[in-house]
Amino acid sequence: MLSWALTFLVIAIVAAVLGFGGIAGTAAGIAKILFIIFLVLFIVSFIMGRRSG
Repeated sequence: MLSWALTFLVIAIVAAVLGFGGIAGTAAGIAKILFIIFLVLFIVSFIMGRRSG
């Protein structure tokens, strides 16, 4: 999940440098959503791992 977020972040940066504002904004939004999902899943798995063992 984190690798996908980083991929979209790189796409957003490259698109912004080349002047494609719409694509850069969309890719940055997707990267932000994927990073938030990654953080939520990481915290949940950390808490569940602490609870069981």
